[in-house]
Formats: sequence, C-alpha cells, structure tokens
Amino acid sequence: MTDQHTARRESLQSWARVQLAELHPDGSPQALELTPLAGDAGFRRYYRLNTEPSMLAVDAPPERESAQRFAELSQHLLNHHIAVPKVASVDPENGFLLLEDFGDRLLHRALRQQPESATALYGEALMQLLALQQTPKTALFPPFDQPFLRRELNLFPEWFLTELLGQPATEEDWQALTGLFEQLEQSALEQPQVTMHRDYHSRNLLIRPDGCMSIVDFQDAVWGPITYDLVSLLRDCYIRWPADQVQQWALGYGNMACGIGLLEGVTESQFLKWFDWMGLQRHIKVLGIFSRLALRDDKPGYLEYLPLVIRYILEVTSRYPELNDFRYWFEHRVLPAAQAQGWYQDYRQAGEAAA
Repeated sequence: MTDQHTARRESLQSWARVQLAELHPDGSPQALELTPLAGDAGFRRYYRLNTEPSMLAVDAPPERESAQRFAELSQHLLNHHIAVPKVASVDPENGFLLLEDFGDRLLHRALRQQPESATALYGEALMQLLALQQTPKTALFPPFDQPFLRRELNLFPEWFLTELLGQPATEEDWQALTGLFEQLEQSALEQPQVTMHRDYHSRNLLIRPDGCMSIVDFQDAVWGPITYDLVSLLRDCYIRWPADQVQQWALGYGNMACGIGLLEGVTESQFLKWFDWMGLQRHIKVLGIFSRLALRDDKPGYLEYLPLVIRYILEVTSRYPELNDFRYWFEHRVLPAAQAQGWYQDYRQAGEAAA
C-alpha cells in the first residue's frame, strides 16, 4: 500500500469513527477495524467495518469519483423501490461514504457454485432490471447519446489496437471502424430509452443473506437504450451461457417489457437485432476498457476475459450480412495480432467451462 493510500485509509477510518458515533451512540465498536475488500474496475476502495450490523466504508477519490452523485443516485433508486445499498453518511469533499453492507455473495459466484440454479437466478436479475428500467428519468442520468457512444467505441482503437496490440489504426482501419460505429449508434438510438445501469452483470449483483438480489456499482447510470443492460447481463464478459438459452431469456424479457409498455410495436427479429448490435457495441468498447485497466491501472487480470469478448464479437457479426466487412477486417487485421499476445487463448472455446 502506498503512503497516499495509507493516509487516505487512516482519514477514512477517523471519519467513519465520528459518523458511527453519531449514528449509533451506543453501538459503535471501541476499536474500529477496516478490512479491505476486493477492488472493482473503478478507483473506489471498499472496506468492511466490524460494526453490528456490518457496514462498508468507501474511499472514492474526489478527483476521480463523485461520492455526492453516488449518494443522490442511491436515494433516487431507493425512492423507487430499487434494491441498492443505502448511504448512511457521505463526505463529498473527501470522497468518503458509509454504506449498508449486503455481503459479498456475488451472482457470479453463485452461478459458478450452482449452475443448475441459473434460470431462477437470472429470472430474479431480469425482474430487478425490469424495475430499474421503469425508474423515471431525472437530471441525475446523462443521455447515452451519439457522442457518448462514440467516446466508448473509440476506446477500442486507442487502447486495444494501439496500446495493447501495438497496431495503431491506419486510414483503412478507420474506414472499417467508422462505418460500423455509425451503424451501431443508429441502432442504439432508435431503441426506447430507459434508466440504464451501464454495467449490469453478474459481478454487480449481490445475493443478500436474506436471499434477495440487490444492485451495486450504479454510479455510472445514464438514460439509454433498453437492450444495453439486458445484453450486459446475458452476454456477460465473465461467464457464458448457451446461445439458445440467452436468446430465450432475452425474448422473455422483451415480452415482459412489452407487457408493461416499455416496448411497443417491436417484432422479435427487431428486438433481437437491437440486442445483438447493442452487445456488439458494448463488447468492442470492453476490449478497450479491459486493455486500459491492464495497462494504465495495473489490473492485468482483466486480459484473461478478452478471448470471450472476441468470441461474442465474431459470433454476432457472423449473423448479419451487413456486418460482413467488419468481420472480415477483424479476422484478418485484428485477430492475428491478438493471437500473438500472451493472454490469448482460442476464442472459439472461450467461456465453455461456464456453460
């Protein structure tokens, strides 16, 4: 731990002690202990406190994160009966929070331990998503518009092609990418727009001790396409399920969304195309994000998931003739460079152990 991290941890501990004394005058421990938890893809650091009931202390560096936005989003979602952790205290200036602790049984862990329970667990995750998407629009949610989409997509040539593979994009590469990016942006923007978590997957869903499922890491929520969180969940970068099962779950969700008025006049084929193309946008972005996490943020563990992401990209592009040019470019320009990397494994087998 660096001196800076040690200093911030000590400051967080002192702040938490004061807050707990105010919140629970008779119940805070005499010797407050902070136990670090596994980090996420952001800059936040989480610590479990030896309180009863257990609470989490969060260090969200203010130059990187907004503790105030997190607290406001939490309250907005709780006001609309979405299962997220309640914020007990917040210090926006220093980036400190005290949160309700839902434990550490991630959906991802439960699926690995009990794959036979996948249908029931995904059923609950989909119901949580349906509730989230009915949350009304607020100024807290920036629009997931064309510039936003393009910024995400541009992470791919910047971090995956250039920084990780050492293959800076040429003019010919940009022609292939720009044409695809415009198609994906149009598909995303023509969809119904709803509350969007933006990272809704098995590592951001927790099964609480009471058995209920809750949502975490919602601080990047936006107002965006209805299929984004759905494909994030069902074509998870960390765990893979059979294609026919994914399609069944996706169509089941589409039918529920139609039933409550989130979708109107959309055919199954149109919905599946939205779902596929939204997933393609997300997975192209993820190649860039996971590369950035490995190279800039010293989190190389994310590289092991790149073959599965590549598999998703090539499977989707094989289903749509209008994506043939991009698929050809990816197979002949990108794949050979990826195959020379130490993290690479045969993408055609990626994720099979989880299915």
